[in-house]
Amino acid sequence: MAANSSSTGSKATSGTGGKPGPSAEQVVATFQKMRQEQRNMASKAAELEMDINEHSLVIDTLKEVDHSRKCFRLVGGVLVERTVKEVLPALENNKEQITKIVESLNTQMQTKGRELTEYRERYNIRLVGEGEGQGAGQSAAPSSRDSDGGGSKSGTGVLVS
Repeated sequence: MAANSSSTGSKATSGTGGKPGPSAEQVVATFQKMRQEQRNMASKAAELEMDINEHSLVIDTLKEVDHSRKCFRLVGGVLVERTVKEVLPALENNKEQITKIVESLNTQMQTKGRELTEYRERYNIRLVGEGEGQGAGQSAAPSSRDSDGGGSKSGTGVLVS
């Protein structure tokens, strides 16, 4: 592992032109910011998925209704009166647009996930609780405390909660 930490250290310094790499606090702050961006994208995608489901319900309901029937639609906070014939195509178009946005967000989340993984590997970032279940079951937690507490083998590792 000593060789691994020296190669990680040289990657951090060579990428910035011989200058020392970012401090542990900067690495953690950047990592947390990237994780928050990914969470925000996931939250927005989930919200838009709910909108798609609502649009689907309304579209399915309106397809069974007479197209000349009166229909009310909320546009920009204002309730407007239209016919089903006018509203149905607009709803279908909105649903398609929202679906495209969700697909775009999912692609961005995958890209952000790859960036996060690369960043974690570059700076040897470990999350709290990570790796505890991979060892010898329940005895993994005390052993991880022992290995973290008594003389770290790699000086470039960062622990993120």
